[in-house]
Amino acid sequence: MEPMDIVGKSKEDVSLPKEFINLISSESNEVCSREEKRTIAPEHVLKALEVLGFGEYIEEVYAAYEQHKLETLDSPKGGKWSGGGVEMTEEEALAEQQRMFAEARARMNNGVSLPKQSDSERSVDG
Repeated sequence: MEPMDIVGKSKEDVSLPKEFINLISSESNEVCSREEKRTIAPEHVLKALEVLGFGEYIEEVYAAYEQHKLETLDSPKGGKWSGGGVEMTEEEALAEQQRMFAEARARMNNGVSLPKQSDSERSVDG
């Protein structure tokens, strides 16, 4: 939805139905539990969408997640990209984003599930 589309509408008019959020959250939690994890990760949500029959949304959700990661690179908590001497220019970040989008499309077209997160990307489960 374009920002101009929401002008004059209440927050409830543009939000997702609570029952949908609850359904996705519950299934994501189940996926997470089956993997013996304590923290729901993005791949758990994507798997939940697939299991619940919302597979057509996976590519768009994954792309939005990747965009969110890029937008938060410069945030104070974004240490994994800016810390340890690893820095990306805007052009490098955009190239990386396009590469990730292409990988997501390839996975969706081939029906391959997302790879597990590396240790550096995984949140602390302890």
